[in-house]
Amino acid sequence: MKITQFTDYSLRLLIYLSARREKVSTVREVSEFYGISSEHLKKIVRRLTELGHIATVRGKNGGLRLAREPDQINLGQLLRHSENLNLVPCHEQGDTCPITGCKLKGVIEDARDAFLAVFDGKTLADIQPEGWETATTL
Repeated sequence: MKITQFTDYSLRLLIYLSARREKVSTVREVSEFYGISSEHLKKIVRRLTELGHIATVRGKNGGLRLAREPDQINLGQLLRHSENLNLVPCHEQGDTCPITGCKLKGVIEDARDAFLAVFDGKTLADIQPEGWETATTL
């Protein structure tokens, strides 16, 4: 299973903001730090703001910051909100698979659930790189 670039960048943004808890960061700073598109990052900011993970600060010295403590941001929930977890067509509504009694769907669901269970047991605090907790500049 592979997570999307959207989820990857979401996690990177949250890690960055977690390391800079005392500061407000800009999309431009994060974009330059990771070498990713600021336009794509803006879409991620919008979604993470909707989910309540980050807050935006308007004005001359505005930017982004975490809206919750890192240990309150569950990675499993983040994946559920950013990934399409219907791994095969038979998981989608209106599936017209002609195989009756197929057990593949159940196996795939079990594998997906096991994958998510690992993330369910982790928070943003668990994935913070060592030495970044006290970073004032990255």
